[in-house]
Amino acid sequence: MGGPWSRAFVFASLVVIAILYLTPILWMVITSMKTPAQAADGGASLLPAATADNPHPVLSMPGQTVENYRQVWNDPSVTFPLYLRNTIIIALLSVTGMVISSAIAAYGFARIRWRGRGVVFGVMLATMMIPFPVIMGPMYIMFSKMGWIGTLKPLWVPAWFGNAFNIFLLRQFYMGIPRELDEAARIDGCSHWGTFTRIILPLSLPALAVVALFHFSYVWNDFLGPLVFLTHRDQYTLALGLQLYQSKAGNTPWNLLMAASTMVVAPLMLLFILARRAFVEGISTGAVKE
Repeated sequence: MGGPWSRAFVFASLVVIAILYLTPILWMVITSMKTPAQAADGGASLLPAATADNPHPVLSMPGQTVENYRQVWNDPSVTFPLYLRNTIIIALLSVTGMVISSAIAAYGFARIRWRGRGVVFGVMLATMMIPFPVIMGPMYIMFSKMGWIGTLKPLWVPAWFGNAFNIFLLRQFYMGIPRELDEAARIDGCSHWGTFTRIILPLSLPALAVVALFHFSYVWNDFLGPLVFLTHRDQYTLALGLQLYQSKAGNTPWNLLMAASTMVVAPLMLLFILARRAFVEGISTGAVKE
């Protein structure tokens, strides 16, 4: 264990890194509270400057904040309530499928011995090296022949076939669970499915929560997938809606654009704050070597 100076250096480094990461978010939130003139003339300053007409601009920020968010939410050209509904539908279906399929596949790799398991697992991990743009064309052709282009299905159905990273994460977690529990379940007459549902899953809730958080974050922020597979504006997600709001006719004021950005980012940040304990526990306990 390092001395006090070493710990102080680590703590100071973490504080500096946290400030660097939080400053853009803080600037986004504060800019969303400003008037168009304050957002345009404020430069890099966080708080608006006082003027002769408004000597106390900070006091007027709460009322301006409500007006900015109301204007964004009720914008007739970009229907954020509809885009929020579409994103939630895709996220719920996708996260459910990802957790179920990845948990089952990880159990097969971690707790069942079968010929060629290592080779298949290696091939599965190799798929993590293939970026989405490489398979985007073949996927588009496949979904087009299935008649799914212009629907939400391409955005959530593939999640029901698992993901290499999530399967790897759950497999590592499962391998940290004592095998004596499996043997005890077999003595009691449990099949593999019974052992999986009654023993492994209840003990794996932290890891399953991490998988759900990771995939929810991916779906919530996904821009390229909806851009490729969706064709109608009433099917857009929040990521596409934010881009549409930024590029609509005329110059979008910075305060309104930052208000829209805050609305899109806030639910995800709140979810991570509420689930941070399960997130840390699932990551730390899942880092077990075979």
